[in-house]
Amino acid sequence: MRLTADIRYDAAPDAVFAMLCDEDFQAQRCIATGALAHDVTVEEFDDGGVVVTAHRTMPTDQVPDFVRTFVGQTLVVSEIQDWQAADDHGSREGTLVLEIKGAPIRMTGTLSLVAEGTGAVEVIDCDLKASVPLVGGKIEKSVEPAIRSAIRVEEREGRVWLARG
Repeated sequence: MRLTADIRYDAAPDAVFAMLCDEDFQAQRCIATGALAHDVTVEEFDDGGVVVTAHRTMPTDQVPDFVRTFVGQTLVVSEIQDWQAADDHGSREGTLVLEIKGAPIRMTGTLSLVAEGTGAVEVIDCDLKASVPLVGGKIEKSVEPAIRSAIRVEEREGRVWLARG
């Protein structure tokens, strides 16, 4: 299943990227999505690239019963954002891998952060795949709203974070 989303911010790409690489912001994003526990690391490289890794333990009370049979009462979501160095305009490209531990659910794709007017837009373009015969598509459709909700939470939290300056 294809999943795309745009997150718009009222700040320049460099300010948005600084936020995305801030461990405190990433922790706030995890908490705001309802994580019962979380662990965040940010690794910066000499070439300007950055890897942001977040592991979240999430309740499964919002997922359908048939999905809960695969994951139990909680699930661990592992997210890795691997960003390349900025280009001359401050734009960045990256990759995203999101996995649900213990479940055959994985989302992979690309990220980009570009200037848009006086602000910036983060573009997410991914494939969501549940590798379960016969019911994989049904699982993908049931997980997709939770992922979209997390994207909306990230946008809301990011706007609040950037407004604080």
